[in-house]
Amino acid sequence: MRENICFYFTQTHVLFILSLVLLWFNTTTATSLGHKLVVATRGATNTCIDNERQALLDFNVRLPDPYDLLSIWRPEEEDDCCKWSGVTCSSQTGHVTTLELCRYITGGVGGEISLSFLNLTYLNHLDLSFCSFHGTTPPFIGSMTHLTYLDLSANEFIGTIPMFIGNMTQLISLALSFNLFTGSIPMSIGSLTSLTFLYLEKNQFVGDIPMSIGYLTNLTELELGDNNFSGTIPDSIGSMKKLTTIDISGNNFNGIIPRSIGSLTKLTSLTLSDNSLHGTIPPEFGNLTNLLYLSLRSLRSCTVENLDWLSSLSSLEDLFMDETSLTKANNWVNLIIGLQNLSDLSLNGCDLSKVMHPYSSVVNSSSSIDTLYLDNNDLNSSSYRWLCPLVGNRLKDFSVAGNSLDGKLSDFLNSLSRCTSPNMLEYLDASSNLLTGSLSDEIQNFSSLKALSLDVNQLNGTISDKLWQLPTLLQLGLSSNSLSGVISENIGKLNLLYVDLSWNSLEGVFFNDDVSKFSMSVKYIDLSSNKLGPRFPKSIQKMKKLRYLDLSNNSISDTIPTEYWNQWGPSQLKYLDLSFNNISGTLPELLSSPDLEKVDLSSNNFYGPMPNFPARISFLDLSKNKFQGEISFLCQIYENFEFLDLSRNSFTGQLPDSLKNLTYLRVLNLGHNTLSGYIPPYVGCLGQLETLCLYNNSFSGELPVSLENCTKLSLLDLGANKLIGNIPVWIGKNLSRLYALSLKANNFSGTIPSQICQLVSLQILDLSFNNLHGTIPSCVHNLTSNVQKGLFTRQNRHHYHSNFTLGKTYYSYGSGYIDSLVIEWQGKVNEFSSTLGLVKTIDLSNNNLKGKIPYELTNLHGLLVLDLSHNALVGDIPRDIGQMTELLTLNLSRNLFSGEIPSTMSQMDRLNDLDLSYNNLCGRVPSSTQLQSFPPERFTGNVGLCGLPTVKKCLGDEDQGVPHMGDSEGDAKSTDELQRWFYIRGATGFATGFWVSSSALLFNRRLGHAFF
Repeated sequence: MRENICFYFTQTHVLFILSLVLLWFNTTTATSLGHKLVVATRGATNTCIDNERQALLDFNVRLPDPYDLLSIWRPEEEDDCCKWSGVTCSSQTGHVTTLELCRYITGGVGGEISLSFLNLTYLNHLDLSFCSFHGTTPPFIGSMTHLTYLDLSANEFIGTIPMFIGNMTQLISLALSFNLFTGSIPMSIGSLTSLTFLYLEKNQFVGDIPMSIGYLTNLTELELGDNNFSGTIPDSIGSMKKLTTIDISGNNFNGIIPRSIGSLTKLTSLTLSDNSLHGTIPPEFGNLTNLLYLSLRSLRSCTVENLDWLSSLSSLEDLFMDETSLTKANNWVNLIIGLQNLSDLSLNGCDLSKVMHPYSSVVNSSSSIDTLYLDNNDLNSSSYRWLCPLVGNRLKDFSVAGNSLDGKLSDFLNSLSRCTSPNMLEYLDASSNLLTGSLSDEIQNFSSLKALSLDVNQLNGTISDKLWQLPTLLQLGLSSNSLSGVISENIGKLNLLYVDLSWNSLEGVFFNDDVSKFSMSVKYIDLSSNKLGPRFPKSIQKMKKLRYLDLSNNSISDTIPTEYWNQWGPSQLKYLDLSFNNISGTLPELLSSPDLEKVDLSSNNFYGPMPNFPARISFLDLSKNKFQGEISFLCQIYENFEFLDLSRNSFTGQLPDSLKNLTYLRVLNLGHNTLSGYIPPYVGCLGQLETLCLYNNSFSGELPVSLENCTKLSLLDLGANKLIGNIPVWIGKNLSRLYALSLKANNFSGTIPSQICQLVSLQILDLSFNNLHGTIPSCVHNLTSNVQKGLFTRQNRHHYHSNFTLGKTYYSYGSGYIDSLVIEWQGKVNEFSSTLGLVKTIDLSNNNLKGKIPYELTNLHGLLVLDLSHNALVGDIPRDIGQMTELLTLNLSRNLFSGEIPSTMSQMDRLNDLDLSYNNLCGRVPSSTQLQSFPPERFTGNVGLCGLPTVKKCLGDEDQGVPHMGDSEGDAKSTDELQRWFYIRGATGFATGFWVSSSALLFNRRLGHAFF
């Protein structure tokens, strides 16, 4: 009975306890479900936390939003802010936790960061990357101490990293890369001990890396590349044991590479490139056995005693040591081959030809490399013996450009075939070497080639037809060789995208009057400087996808058929160069490819009025043609114009008002036309101008004061017009970048302003043929570019860059514009272009200048030409004029100089053009190998001068047996010998003058296009 009662009692207690448990469970479950239901219901009714919605709206109202990314951020209460683009909320509380504004469209929103962010008290993830925010980092962000993720990269933020960053101790990831931040990393960065990722690359940071960075022991990725950091790499970096990535490339770090980096055994990527580090590359790098990527590029002051430590990096896949000398790295080939996972190796400029023992004869394994770059190592054909084991059978990309590989191309290709699997190779670059012979049939062995570059070698003969049978070839470069013959029509069977055959002697593409099979895939073709003329090549007609076409300098004497113009109209053509031919005809309105950016039709025989050009055009050179009429086509607003050259045509009328809209214009050359009227004041709106040439027109009036706003001008040529007034003082005050100023052949009056002396970069000053009076400013010695000998300015070259894509490949192409200037040189009017940067001249001739030559002028030791002729200058020729030993031309004729010719002039052994005629000089002409070589008429009109080369003997010459020109036969022989000596001594002067004149042919890539 008791047992039954006990059992009953026990059973009752169990049931009671179970009931309590069930009751608790049901209550808890109901509460939990109820909470979830409330949250779900709140989401279902499009409600969210009001103050956070309002904070987002306040933030939005201040933002420019050109793409309407935030258009669904509406103030209506029924809108759920958690469903707005870029906003993420907690699924349990509904608080905004994540904000990512520009995740899908770069630059979508911008402005300044709003204070309303402080109301997002639960925000822990803030991503404003790839927006357009600017200004400094707002201080209130330092109050957002709950943030774990902050990404402000790819904006336009400026200023320094604020000290408050140390308050944000919960940060796990901090990204400030791709901005304009300056200053140094604050010491407070060491307080962020939870930080795992730190990205500061691509800014303008300076200073040292603080030692406190060693406290970031949880950091796994450190990116500081492409800044201006300096000082040494702190040794404390070795305490950051969790680091897997370090990139400090592109800075100014100096000192030695810390050996402590070798203790960071979790590193998989290490980039120290492009710094000023020195000392030995630590052998402790051999401890980094997990390393996959190692870049030690451009550590020119570092030494490599050996590369034995490389053998431990068995996981290494990518190794870059360009421009780091490996002259002491014996057996480096064996070490490289031993890295069985290495696929990408770049050793450009590593002095590999100086390594005494690059490899041992015993090679135990084959190379795994598929990408190998060995450019600029002065390698020759003797290098083949160690190249062979290095290239291996997996090679796909091989470059040996810029070396000294000699011998026949066929030998090079055969050697490469024996060392690797030729049908595996996809990219081969052997440009800028010394390879000879023809492009022979051996090329057919490389059946997988996608890109072949053999530019700038010494190839000759014809191009093998086997080249055009390579089925996968996309890019071909054979420029700057001596190849001849015709191009096979089989070129039309390829899918070539890029072809550069320029600077050869090719005669076009062979066709049987049928171009229907010609390739329509080519997008880039450069056939410049060949022999394609005289007819316009018909093969161009089928290139419907062209983006780049250069047929310049091909002796084409033809008109362009209308169907060709039709072809280019709707195409994607961006670059068209037909310059330096003899093409005639008019330009149709059909030249309107919407993508057209550069057009160069200079040095042809085009004529007629100007058509309309595409709105995107930025480079237009129509110089040296026969165009006529007004330049009203500029009334179309070509806002992208950077280069406009319409010189040497027959344009008339005035400058149109629309010119003021070309605010990006860098070069404007309208010289040698018949334009007239005033130079309009709105020319001052062209604030980017570097070159302004209006030479040889009929412009009148005074110079507009607004021109002083064009402070980037480096060349100003307003010569040969009808301009009046004084030379403005603002030229010297504001146009400080001028290297050339020509106001010649106008009607300027008044004095030469002393402010001209402030133009310290000025090399060419031509104020000749005006009505200037007064004296030569004594401050002329401040033109310091004419003081330094041998200085060569490159300001006469203006670079132009653009880009496009071919398939999946991004291409950038560059060209340039070279200034030209008309200068009187050795009595002749010459136009200098390519060699303009060599010229240093002052021409003040044909004015009404008075007074003496300031002695300070003789300090211009680098001056090549000085012409003060046809003035009213008086006094002695400065005695120190002989210090101007670089002078090639000195013209002081038709003035009122008196006294003797300074004896120091005998030191001017480079003179090849001297004229002292029609002054009041007296005494004996100083004896020198140079002065006596000039004809007597260069001294005539000075009744007091005597001695050779004048016809007047000095007193006592006959008594001393000094021969006179024209005496007996014996005297004539003596004179011949004496003159021969003069000529020998004068050869230096002649050679220098000849170089300045003729080297235009050398500096100008188009040899036949330079003229003087």
